[in-house]
Amino acid sequence: MRSKTHIATLLAGLTFALTACSDSKPQTEAEPQVVATSDVASAQAIEVKTYARFVPERSDDFAFENDLVAFRMYGPALREGKEDSGVDCWLKRVNYSIIDKWYKQHLEQDKSYHTDWGEGLDNYHVGSSAGCGSSALWLNDQRQPLETFVDYEILSQTTEKTEFALTFEKEIQGVVYAERKVVSIELGKRLFKATSTFTKNGEIAADLPVVVAVSTHDEKGEAEVNAELGYIAVWENLDGSGLGTGVKVDPTRIKQGLVVNSDGVADKGHGLFVLHTDENGQIIYHAGYGWEKAGDITTAENWQAYLAAFQL
Repeated sequence: MRSKTHIATLLAGLTFALTACSDSKPQTEAEPQVVATSDVASAQAIEVKTYARFVPERSDDFAFENDLVAFRMYGPALREGKEDSGVDCWLKRVNYSIIDKWYKQHLEQDKSYHTDWGEGLDNYHVGSSAGCGSSALWLNDQRQPLETFVDYEILSQTTEKTEFALTFEKEIQGVVYAERKVVSIELGKRLFKATSTFTKNGEIAADLPVVVAVSTHDEKGEAEVNAELGYIAVWENLDGSGLGTGVKVDPTRIKQGLVVNSDGVADKGHGLFVLHTDENGQIIYHAGYGWEKAGDITTAENWQAYLAAFQL
């Protein structure tokens, strides 16, 4: 594993973080709730920023966040498990960074991030699904993910924007497919941007059928697939609170949009778009979520409107 640039940090005072952090981000979103906690002695614990890091202490996770949303993807330690290249949602309802804090509490203080201690929680299931907006091959009209990531690289990291790359690889019927996914996440945006480059046996894979997909949790969530406007919106009730997950792509790149039902197979249900890679083997898409408990996105209609208006 490698990281080409050091992780940039911005030390802010406690008073600034709690009272003036709204000046650090665009005003296109309602202010997330800032919750006082018992262990905010350090300024870094309440820092409003974009952030990403490899988490070897938790089975090689890679986690990333901004002021509105947080995510993780699964790494080499889980390659033999059921997890693939799906994107997990960490549902946060504060605007400061929570990744390091939640992992520390979970691993060292017996405070599981599956419980909401006042800042949010991870109660979103991924398993072998795409989770909240992942890419995969489309082979024989079937979604074929490329397992967990095998390598990572942090490309740049500032308060306003973080960019990193994850590499995925899998041999299928004698062909080695690979994907290098460059992800960028910015303050004030619920969706991260992903630029994926696919190869076959080390060569650029142009015109390769691939999909971007969002889990419906096997029909527990209702999927709205709008190919005309280029978005998939899934809305579900998760432990008593509404959650919208989705993707947005350039409508001109969409070959097909459909809802795949689970048919009794766990993690099979998705809303998805079929795309073909361009001459450089690439696709570009955006993905993210809105959580009712965090405010701002409170209904399926709110979520669809956000995705429809989101500028690529």
